Amino acid sequence: MARLMLISMLFLLAGSMLMVQGGDPTLFFEWNVTYGTIAPLGVPVKGILINGQFPGPNLNSTTNNNIVVNVFNNLDEPFLVTWDGVQHRKNSWQDGVLGTNCPIPPGKNYTYKFQVKDQIGSYMYYPVTAMHKAVGGFGGLRVNSRLLIPVPYADPADDYTLLVGDFFNKGHTSLKKILDSGRNLGRCDGVHLNGKVAKGDGKDEPLFTMEAGKTYKYRICNTGIKTSLNVRFQGHTMKLVEMEGSHTMQNDYDSLDVHVGQCFSVLVTANQEPRDYYVVASTRFTRREVTATGIIRYKNGKGAASSELPPPPVGWAWSLNQFRTFRWNLTSNAARPNPQGSYKYGSINITRTIRLANTAQRVDGKLRYALNGVSYVEPTTPLKLAEYYGVADKVFKYDTIPDEPPSDNTRVTLAPIVLNMTHRNFVEIIFENHETAIQSYHLSGYSFFAVGMDIGKWSPEKRMNYNLLDAVSRHTIQVFPNSWSAILLTFDNCGMWNLRSEIWDRHYLGQQLYASVISPNRSLKDEYNLPEGVLTCGIVQGMPRPPPFSS
Repeated sequence: MARLMLISMLFLLAGSMLMVQGGDPTLFFEWNVTYGTIAPLGVPVKGILINGQFPGPNLNSTTNNNIVVNVFNNLDEPFLVTWDGVQHRKNSWQDGVLGTNCPIPPGKNYTYKFQVKDQIGSYMYYPVTAMHKAVGGFGGLRVNSRLLIPVPYADPADDYTLLVGDFFNKGHTSLKKILDSGRNLGRCDGVHLNGKVAKGDGKDEPLFTMEAGKTYKYRICNTGIKTSLNVRFQGHTMKLVEMEGSHTMQNDYDSLDVHVGQCFSVLVTANQEPRDYYVVASTRFTRREVTATGIIRYKNGKGAASSELPPPPVGWAWSLNQFRTFRWNLTSNAARPNPQGSYKYGSINITRTIRLANTAQRVDGKLRYALNGVSYVEPTTPLKLAEYYGVADKVFKYDTIPDEPPSDNTRVTLAPIVLNMTHRNFVEIIFENHETAIQSYHLSGYSFFAVGMDIGKWSPEKRMNYNLLDAVSRHTIQVFPNSWSAILLTFDNCGMWNLRSEIWDRHYLGQQLYASVISPNRSLKDEYNLPEGVLTCGIVQGMPRPPPFSS
């Protein structure tokens, strides 16, 4: 505030007036969620639109902005949207997952109110109900750095959002029936880029335009439901500058593997002959490679894009090695746990180690996905509401899974999974993948340090190879087949937080859990009260509202 007052005085002395508004700005949005016909692969499908758009509108904000989004559900079924990567400090009430929020009933609305506090970066939003994400309801969410905080690169000529994802022409209702019947979704029908695919007939409208000699920022997010994608720009290299809220060391890449749920920001310089070029997205780790393209057009350029596409990499070892090149930029100004990268996470003692092994088993003849032998089932009462109203014992039990995989990890039980986390404990989580399919996980409410990843089985001596200096602080992590990945974080954000598979059929069939972080002080300093106007459902509906925290 003192800095703003000083700047205001300087402007007044210069003969100009600067209006200074107290508090952080608030941005208001009104979203109408409807059905509509979409055809990203040329086949008409019943899609989900936001304000008539597929993908949905880009939500553009700046660090510390207050966001108010009034969502009207005009579908014929419940709907709920989450803000993937937004940390919601002290405010899991706005996370928009079924463990914290009741879904918005058909014909009703709910107003989200949250702050993008101390964050920068490229994120996305998407629906968490049923299989809605497969047909829309998603969009880009960007948090720009405040003008007073420099970023480690020059301002780009423009800032573009590129949403890539797999697509199934069956529609969300049919996909849900497939999973409910106990079957696997199988492979996708194709890939889209911002809901489109170039036909290559010379009549394609460009996704983006560039001017020769200028540099552009592309925020690339994988909004698909199960397929890792490789993204590359024909004839151009990408300079990686940001990843899920962290500035990175600025390495150049010919292509990037973007796993489900992940977002990268890259700089692309228009340094080629002015004409059309393709941005290319190809499926990874699938038996049949599927490739889609979109047009990038140089202003005043002449000539169609070459039909010779840059090839994707081969094998997942290439992707593992690429992960090892990602490093946090410790010298740049940005929102971070401590200024100037001084958060020395590598010197903090680990107080709890949790090893989570994913499995795929059949229960009563139907496919289920599990973590440490338990497959998550969604209760009718959101976990956070049950906890807040003091009726948690009627909805779930804490710590229903062990901190390490059971010796017999082939047996699967069904239950809500809630880990009771001690406030401010420093925790190590190991994801173990004993299957042949790649995994991708997200933890809401936090950024964690992705310190290690390797093939084989994890053991304590693997810590010797952890990156304890400049691992990227992020909110998703992939786990390659028959491999493990390790993350470190402090559970200092009170609330009920979802750790989930970003591969949506696995999420839908049980590969997720919640971490409950309760303040021992029950204080507003640690967690906000239940918001006014919050939707209630299940056993808490109609119950008297608990007394709020007073201080």
